Amino acid sequence: MTDVQRTPTPIDTIADAWVDTLAERIPTLATYIGRDEYNASFGDYSPDGAEALVGDARATKAALEAAEPVDAIDTVTKMDLVRELDLMIEKHEAKTHLRDLNVIASPAQDIRATFDLMPTATVDDWATISTRMKALPAAVEGYVQTLRRGIAEGVVPARRQVREVLAQIGRYTADTGFFAEFVATAAPAEGQLPASLARELDHNAGAARVAYDALGSFLASELAPVAGETDGVGRELYALHSRHFLGAEIDLDETYEWGVEELARMVAEQEAIANEILPGATVEEAVAFLEKDESRKLRGTKALQEWMQRTSDKAVEELGRTHFDIAEPIRKLECMIAPTNEGGIYYTGPTDDFSRPGRMWWSVPEGVDTFDTWRELTTVYHEGVPGHHLQIAQAVYNRAELNSWRRLLAGTSGHAEGWALYAERLMEQLGYLDDPADRLGMLDGQRMRAARVVLDIGVHLGKPRLDGTGVWDHDYALAFMLKNVNMSEEFVRFEVNRYLGWPGQAPSYKVGQRIWEQVRDDEQERRGAAFSMKQFHTRALEIGGVGLDTLRAALASV
Repeated sequence: MTDVQRTPTPIDTIADAWVDTLAERIPTLATYIGRDEYNASFGDYSPDGAEALVGDARATKAALEAAEPVDAIDTVTKMDLVRELDLMIEKHEAKTHLRDLNVIASPAQDIRATFDLMPTATVDDWATISTRMKALPAAVEGYVQTLRRGIAEGVVPARRQVREVLAQIGRYTADTGFFAEFVATAAPAEGQLPASLARELDHNAGAARVAYDALGSFLASELAPVAGETDGVGRELYALHSRHFLGAEIDLDETYEWGVEELARMVAEQEAIANEILPGATVEEAVAFLEKDESRKLRGTKALQEWMQRTSDKAVEELGRTHFDIAEPIRKLECMIAPTNEGGIYYTGPTDDFSRPGRMWWSVPEGVDTFDTWRELTTVYHEGVPGHHLQIAQAVYNRAELNSWRRLLAGTSGHAEGWALYAERLMEQLGYLDDPADRLGMLDGQRMRAARVVLDIGVHLGKPRLDGTGVWDHDYALAFMLKNVNMSEEFVRFEVNRYLGWPGQAPSYKVGQRIWEQVRDDEQERRGAAFSMKQFHTRALEIGGVGLDTLRAALASV
């Protein structure tokens, strides 16, 4: 990265203005990137709010198309932002917002989850939290209006997603749920809350609970009876979601067949490593052997968090000396236990000024209190360094070259998650997974991601089952995943429900990895003896998050 600040261009100005628009329209997104001036509010989740946002997208696209790039950075910005705006408009015209309800990434979760990222150090921070909680009922009501419009137009989510979100809401609003626990533990670093603010916070948290309960009542009484019976969304809508998550267009049928082959390859690798761990053992026998090894166990979430942090800190320190240039602000990564119990493991990027560092979150399912280090080592590398944290924080840091949209918001799941899986394999190549047990854990994750390609495309496109007994459905998908993943049934059930409600996202990991590897191999062939793996990684990451077609084009032009 150059230290010379690039003079902003007209295209930079348009992209920066789009970030301002998104921050104003979607305050929870502003919170995510550290635009704290919007922390006291929510956006408009009603149909009118969706129409206003897509109107802004059309205007921004028109401005971009009229602007001429002045350099290669502009060319990438224009290419990728037009791609994203086109997809936003296309998804709106397909009415996806009218059925936007799933177990992991819909307004039902996002409205609550914004509180996880809000500052809590001062009395003023808690006053802002209280004000946002006061605004929460209106946000939820707008969301209900949108789902109700979907009912009127016959555009509804699957019934399974409605049922699962209802269960989540019950956990949010219980006397021991998120809102009650969150305000009960309010404790700014500078001392106790003033009594008046504590009462206000408690009142607004109560109103938030009532609003979520009202959402639950709507889901149960109005949406569930008319929700879709099938989990699959069909080929046309699935292709749209796939392009959204990859930033690339793929042949879905070829990718399905590749996924079947990749899964078989992962199984064969696991079987070979199982024999290393315990001669003559099957994968299941090797796993059972490792699960009895107390030296590889962590008990309790405190031990999990501390181990995650130690492992992450070591990777940052060592890789920063040898294989990557890691700037000082990027070296801080906080490993956190999430305040929910939904089962996900995820990363949130740093704020623009790094005042809030990048964070790795583990949402531990209820009843799970034992963790195996051999399973989870590669997860730390996936979410941290050289995975998501290095990738995303590097883009945030590269303000000398990249406008605010490129640094903070651009990118796709395929780019991010594909890089993270690519990083797992890289850590194997660098010797960090020399222990056969740790490699087995890495392959368990890679096998799961390969299985998800097959499952996701299989269910949503209604493909024939692999055993020839019918077509893919929930029950077959669950049995298939339980066979291919050595994890708790609670985790697997959540994962399958996630895939069914978030079409195209789960395959973006493994398909993204495939495209990253293809891009690297193309670059190596093009440069020949001059190819440097370290330089390739540096050039690729300094581009920031983009669609995978944009990544390919940008690197090929250098």
